[in-house]
Amino acid sequence: MKATHGAAADQGHALASPNGNSSGVEPPVLGGSEFSDYFLLDNLLTDEQRALKKKVREFMDQEVIPVINPYWERAEFPFELVPKLAQLDIAGFQISGYGCPGMSNVTAGLVILELARGDLSMSTMMGVHSALAMMSVALLGSEEQKQRFLPPMARMEKLGAFGLTEPTHGSDVVKLETTARRDGDSYVINGHKRWIGNATFADYSIIWARGDDGHVGGYVVEKGTPGFDAQVIKGKTALRCVQNAQISLTDVRVPAANRLANVHTFRDTEKVLLASRFCVAWESIGAAIAGYETALAYAKQRKQFGMPLAAFQLIQYRLSRMLADITDMLCMQHRLSQLLDEGEYSMPRVALAKMHYTERARAILADARDMLGGNGILLDYHVARHLCDIEAIDTYEGTDTVQALIVGRDITGYSAFVPAVPSHH
Repeated sequence: MKATHGAAADQGHALASPNGNSSGVEPPVLGGSEFSDYFLLDNLLTDEQRALKKKVREFMDQEVIPVINPYWERAEFPFELVPKLAQLDIAGFQISGYGCPGMSNVTAGLVILELARGDLSMSTMMGVHSALAMMSVALLGSEEQKQRFLPPMARMEKLGAFGLTEPTHGSDVVKLETTARRDGDSYVINGHKRWIGNATFADYSIIWARGDDGHVGGYVVEKGTPGFDAQVIKGKTALRCVQNAQISLTDVRVPAANRLANVHTFRDTEKVLLASRFCVAWESIGAAIAGYETALAYAKQRKQFGMPLAAFQLIQYRLSRMLADITDMLCMQHRLSQLLDEGEYSMPRVALAKMHYTERARAILADARDMLGGNGILLDYHVARHLCDIEAIDTYEGTDTVQALIVGRDITGYSAFVPAVPSHH
């Protein structure tokens, strides 16, 4: 398999068959965004933005795609790629200073799209590190904490995790039960967290816990702290390279200096979640583009009944529908990114985007899988990996239902999160 992938490393999403056997389809060249940028949004970008987008795309095509499938199949994280990823100088995304790139929201979105187009596990790892862990420090930490934690994270010498979700609190995580009790110049944390990406190897884990006053705080737990136990969750069918963990916190003692200084209530976490949810919306578009580009290239090369699949009416119809959805998402997300750059922050807008894109990406990838026929279920053709992974993207950072209720509350003025209790006569 490695030889097959290696030979196709410069071809973008290689469509070589497993073990080098001929499938009647040569690996296509999938280099340019002209396949999916139908309304020429790239023309609105600066030369620097286009160059960075191209740089990340080439990195994913040449360094990640040729090696990622075996890792995905074994459910292992490709640590060998971290130093190479660090050289892109993208960690921290929109954070300015402290060695971070200080990207605009538009630029950060393009980077995340290209990471996700290559592989959703890699984009998720970077999202957890940059948009959750680093952003928590950047938005909610003191100046001293930013100086201490962010530079090594920007260089990816130190990796981050973000521990909010609990075994019994996902959508209602506002009710989190993990506790932090003040004891002298330390806090003692007890509780459990679940689905925490990067947690088994992270140097800094941002753990959210409820203090003695009932308010939620964020605590930077450093690697090796006694009582912190992270166990990999096995048996996943999505994002298999991401090391999601169940964390047990037993009398974990954290210095008071590691409590994020500007967290006062649970509402403060929403600033971080907005930034992360925005990233996840871009991820969905990247995955959809991967499915579309692969299906298009495959349809042009695969022959059935003596002619390319691309010549059939139904195939052209399906490709056109995919492209329409992608164009819709790109235009919508580009505008959302502009609004964020203008300071127009709105969780409902971000929720609408995440809700819509994940649903369309799932449909596009399912269609692409079907268009590839039997080859569609092979990892070598990459669509199957994206199709499995998008299921996790659809759920994390707020489910489809939660996003809809955030939007619904905004447009109607009524909160429908807690079902009405029926009256008994």
